[in-house]
This record gives sequence, structure tokens and C-alpha cells, in this order.
Amino acid sequence: MYKNSERFLTAFNRIEKLLRALLIHKKDVGFSKAVKILRNSNALVRTYSDDLLEFAELRNAIVHNKIDMTHAIAEPHDTIVERIEEIEKELSEPKRVIPLFSRSVYCYQLTDPLNKLLTIIHEKQLSKFPVYQGEEFKGLLTQKGITNWLAGRKNQDKLNGSCALEEVLPFENQDNTRFIHQGTTIYEAIEIFKEHTSKGERLEALLITKNGKPSSHLLGIITTWDILEIS
Repeated sequence: MYKNSERFLTAFNRIEKLLRALLIHKKDVGFSKAVKILRNSNALVRTYSDDLLEFAELRNAIVHNKIDMTHAIAEPHDTIVERIEEIEKELSEPKRVIPLFSRSVYCYQLTDPLNKLLTIIHEKQLSKFPVYQGEEFKGLLTQKGITNWLAGRKNQDKLNGSCALEEVLPFENQDNTRFIHQGTTIYEAIEIFKEHTSKGERLEALLITKNGKPSSHLLGIITTWDILEIS
């Protein structure tokens, strides 16, 4: 049976190989330096950078304090070994937004009546709806946009639920969504939401297509609630 130190070093060496493969330049730098370089541009490495730097220190303790070639003084705890093996697996096969967030998305046309969308909100408890004109994406309509539209008509005796969505969409924040391709990692998706939050911008959803283009078929959607669940 493998000792914890052997399992740890095996996973560590695999991670080091993966990091070197990600480096464009300076492929001969040490493990810790590679982590510090890559965390500036790689969402996955940035997510685990603190763990990886601690692993580098433990690796040095194991390697430099061996009694002989087969016995290590510093034997990592089971939880440490399980953690590095988990991260090694994630670095080699990171989770992608598809199939994790693959789902049917309720889409509407500008000419569709508001009542049609309100029915789905009531029945399915959904709140974000891509709106198209033919195959051209026109915007993401949310409950907030609908509320803004309703507020603008508070003085009217009767609200017209049969009005077309093209009348409602202008009341929505027009910069509330982004398109991403199906190969995007969940870590990159989380980073996109964080980036908008840091700028004081509210991103309602990420829309997923095969190539990240709005003109392509929708494969899924990621909302802020989804991000909270996986963060």
C-alpha cells in the first residue's frame, strides 16, 4: 500500500507537469513561481493557488527531510493527500459549464405577448428570459425589467398583459448578460460574475452556446443563484 508521502508526491509531480504545460514562457521555473505566474491569467489556478503554494512547502519538507530513500519524516495527513489528489484531478479535467448547466431555456420573440411569459414565471418559477427577433438576440428580460415596466404604468387604470415584449424590453438593463462557449470552465464562469460585481455591475446570467456567439443555439444558462451554489 502506498504511503501518504508517496501519494502526495505523485499527485504533486503530476500537478507540476500540468502547470508547466500551461506556461507559455519560462517553462523551467519552479512550482511556486509557476503558480504565481499562472494565477494572474488562469481562473482554475487562481482558485487553488493558496493550496498549491502550501503543497509546495510540504513537498519540500517531505523531500528534504527523508531519513533515507524510502522513509519520509513528514507524512501528510489523509485529508491533505485527498485534497491534493482532488485538485490534481480538477486541474487535469476541470468541470465545464456544459454539461453541468445544460438545460432547456425558455426563449421568446419580441412579438410574443407579456402574458405568455408571465404564465411561465408563475408555473415554473423562472425569472430570466432571452428575447429574440427571429434568430437575433435582443436582450435578457428579467422580473426586474418587468417590474420597471409596471412602475412606469402605475397611473394607468388597467395594465395590458397582452402587450408585446418589445414594449417591455426597453425597461430592462441592456448590459445584464454575457455569452460564453460550452467549453468554458466553471471557474472562468465564476470569475466573469466576480469581475462584473467588482465594477459595481449586476450580471443576471451567462448564456451558453457552442461557440459563445449570440447567433448560435442556446445550450444552457447560468444565473447568479447557480454561482452562489457552486462557489
